[in-house]
Amino acid sequence: MRFAFVVASLIATASAPVLAQEAFTTDDLLRIEDLSDPVFVPGSDTIVYVVNAPGDGDTTQSDLWQVNWDGSEAHAIQATLDRDESSPAFSSDGSVLAFLRSGNDDEPTQLWVSENGATARKVTSLPGGAGAFSLSPDGSQAVVASMVGTQVGREDNGNPPPPIVVDRLQVKQDGRGWQDDRRSQLFRVDMASGEAVQITSGDFDNWTPSWSPDGQWIAFVSRRCEEPDMWPCADVYVIPPAGGEPRRISTSDNADSEGSAPQWSPDSRSLAWTRAGEGQNIWYTPTQVVTADLATGTNREVAWIDRWFYTPRWSADGESLLTLVEQDRDTWLARIEPDSDEITYLTGGKSFASGYAEAADGRIAVLESDSNTPTRLRTLEAGSRVLSPQNAWVAERTLAATQDVSFQVDDWEIHGQLLLPPDHQPGQRHPLVVRLHGGPVYQFSHEFMADWQVFAANGYAVLGINPRGSSGRGAAFAQAQMAQWGGPDVRDIMGGIDHVIAMGVGDPDAIGVGGWSYGGLLTDYMIASDPRIKAAVSGAGMANFFGGYGVDQYVSEYTLELGRPWENVERWMEISYPFFHADRIRTPTLFLCAEVDWNVPCTGSQQLYTAIHDLGVPTRLVVYPGESHGLTVPSYIRDRMERSLGWYDWYLRGEGEAPLGE
Repeated sequence: MRFAFVVASLIATASAPVLAQEAFTTDDLLRIEDLSDPVFVPGSDTIVYVVNAPGDGDTTQSDLWQVNWDGSEAHAIQATLDRDESSPAFSSDGSVLAFLRSGNDDEPTQLWVSENGATARKVTSLPGGAGAFSLSPDGSQAVVASMVGTQVGREDNGNPPPPIVVDRLQVKQDGRGWQDDRRSQLFRVDMASGEAVQITSGDFDNWTPSWSPDGQWIAFVSRRCEEPDMWPCADVYVIPPAGGEPRRISTSDNADSEGSAPQWSPDSRSLAWTRAGEGQNIWYTPTQVVTADLATGTNREVAWIDRWFYTPRWSADGESLLTLVEQDRDTWLARIEPDSDEITYLTGGKSFASGYAEAADGRIAVLESDSNTPTRLRTLEAGSRVLSPQNAWVAERTLAATQDVSFQVDDWEIHGQLLLPPDHQPGQRHPLVVRLHGGPVYQFSHEFMADWQVFAANGYAVLGINPRGSSGRGAAFAQAQMAQWGGPDVRDIMGGIDHVIAMGVGDPDAIGVGGWSYGGLLTDYMIASDPRIKAAVSGAGMANFFGGYGVDQYVSEYTLELGRPWENVERWMEISYPFFHADRIRTPTLFLCAEVDWNVPCTGSQQLYTAIHDLGVPTRLVVYPGESHGLTVPSYIRDRMERSLGWYDWYLRGEGEAPLGE
C-alpha cells in the first residue's frame, strides 16, 4: 500500500493580525459558534452549513447559513427566532432545499422544504417527528425516519399515563428514556402533499436512510439480529422506494455504518460505509471503510490502516472516496483510490477536520479547527481562504499556546497537550488542572478547547493526556486498557503529572483533576489512587459498576467486555474500587451530573458522593435539571465552568469564596 501526503497551504489573510489584548473568559466560552453539515448547492458556487450559536435568553439557536465560494454573501437563511434548523439537503438540480426544523413547545421536529429560495413550508406532521432523511434525486419525495409505538403521539388528557412496558434487555437510552415499544421506522413522504407511507416495519429500529442517485433504491441501517440490545449487529440494507422485503448488503457480523448513513456512488452501483471491529474488541478496534457492489453483494475493506475512519463518501466523479481519518491527536481529510488502496491526505499538520463538502467539479470545503482556532469553513486549494465569518472575534483574545508533551509509562510512550497561562514566565510553576477525556476510546486532539483556555486565563497550567485506551494510535494502544478501567490509564495520568512537575511548570502541591463521562469515571479512579490530588471535579461519573448495571445504557458493553457481574464478581470489584475503597479518598470532590442522563446516570455520582460525604471528605453534588448526557442550557454550561473554577481556586490556591462555607 502506498501513501501520498499533501499538506494544505497556509490560510491567506487579507489584513494585519489584530493585537490580542483581552483574556479569554467564561462569557467567551458561551459565545463560541459550532459549525457542521456543509453541503454545496448543486450547480452553484454556494455552500450551505449549520451554525449553532447563543440564542435569546437561556437558549442556543441552530440556523442554516450560506456563503459563496469566493467568501461573499455569508448570511443566515430560513432562520427562525424560536426554532432550530438543521440537516440541509438539496435535490440534484439544486431547486429544492429540505431541512429539519424543531417544533414549538412539545411539538416534535418535522421536515420542511423551500423551493427555489421561497419561504419554507412544513412537509411532515409525523406523530413521532422527523429524524434522519434523504431526498429523492428530483426532490419530489423524501424518505424519513420517524418513531412509532403506543407511546408516540399520545395526548395528555389529564389522566395518569398508562404503565410503561419494557420487554427489551436495555431498559433506557440517553435522549430517549425508557425503551418501550417505540421503534424507528422509515416513511416515504410526498413533498407536495406531505402524505407519508410507512415502508419498513418489525420489532427493530431502521435509521439513516440514503436514496440512490438513480432513484431506484433506498439504503438504510437496521439491527435485525436475534438480540440487538446485546450484540451491536447493525447492517446495511436496501429497499425499493415502494417498500417490500429489504435486502441485506453488508456481510459482516459486526456493526456496519452505525454512526452515519451508507453513501451511494454517483452511478448507484456501489455503497460505502464504515465497519466496526470484531467481537469484544469492537469499541477498541479502528473503524474501516467498506465498499459493496450492489449487483454482486461483494463487500471489501479498502485502504486498511490501523486508524479510525469516519464519514466516507464517494467523490463527485465516482472514481475515489473522501473520508476523515483520525491520527494521533489529529483528524485529516483523505482521498482513497479504491482500486489501488492508495491514501492521499488532503489536510495535515496539527489540525482537527470535522466535516467537508465537495462540489460537482471537485472543489472541496472543509470544516477544520486547531488549538487556537474554533471550527471554521475553509476552501481546500492553493491559497486557502476562510469562508465562515463565525468566531472571528477569537483572534482578539489572548490565548494560551498549546505544546505537545510525551513521556514513558511502562513500555508505552504516552502523548498529551499542555497549556500554560498566557503570562507564564520561565521558571514559574502553576497550579495544575488535569483534564480527562470521555470514551474511553476517544482522544484530545489539536482542536480549540474553550474550557482549557478559561482555566489557563485564570492562572492554571492545563494538561490533557491521551492514556492507553485512547483512539488515534491504533488497536493495540486502545486495547491495552480494555477491561482494565482505572488501571493502565491511571498510571498514564500519574506519569503525565510527574512529567509536568519535572518540567518545572506544575506545582506538586496544587494538582486538580476533572472530566465528564469516562473522564468523570477516571476522575473517581484518580482520587482513589493518587493522594497528591488536592481537588477534583467528577462530571457524569460512575464508581460502582454493580450499581450501574441495568440502570445505564451499557448492558451489552459491560457483558461483552467484562462478562456478567454475577459470573465475574472479582473483575467487577476491581473496576469498582473507588466505591469499595472509598476510605482511601481524601480529595475534596465536586460531583456534577445531569438529571435525565441515561448514558451515565446521576446514580454514579450520588453513590460516591454519599460514600465520601459519610467519611467526612469535603464534597458537593450538583444536578442539572432536565438535561441529558450533553449539557445544552447555557446557564448550566456557565455554572459548570464557574463552579469548577471556584472549586479549584479554593482547594488548590486558597482563593475565592469557600464553596462549602469553610
